[in-house]
Amino acid sequence: MTTDFDLTSAPAIATGDTPLGDPELAARLRLVLNRLARRLRSQTPGDLSPSRTSALVTIELQGPITLGRLAACERVSPPGVTRMVAALEELGLVRREADPTDRRVARVSLTAEGRRTVQATRTRKTAYLARRLGTLDEPELAAVRAALPVLERLLEDDR
Repeated sequence: MTTDFDLTSAPAIATGDTPLGDPELAARLRLVLNRLARRLRSQTPGDLSPSRTSALVTIELQGPITLGRLAACERVSPPGVTRMVAALEELGLVRREADPTDRRVARVSLTAEGRRTVQATRTRKTAYLARRLGTLDEPELAAVRAALPVLERLLEDDR
């Protein structure tokens, strides 16, 4: 399998005293995860872009949320998040309300339709993965099950 990772540049990405690990494994894992993420994003129903879907999930998890906090969570500019929320409002997926303690601050929350959309998206993505997992034999499924805790550990210090 070929990768788009130049092993000669590997030392340049190591920082401080942190060992680099296995650059070829890292490159293959990155490629697989990016492709899987792209395929999962394609399972989003309707007219929702990946950024709008991400915003909906953030609003679900942290809402009611201020526009400033949503912009920070989604790593978009304040004008960008304002446009995104306006589009989601137009679709009937979110509602914007003034903060009861500071009328200058707007908070965004999901509507019932927004909650249904988030759930439908999760269901479609889970069904897609379940179908793909259904093509694996038992030893391959066991390998995936065994890899999950290790993959989850990769994210532990990244919060």
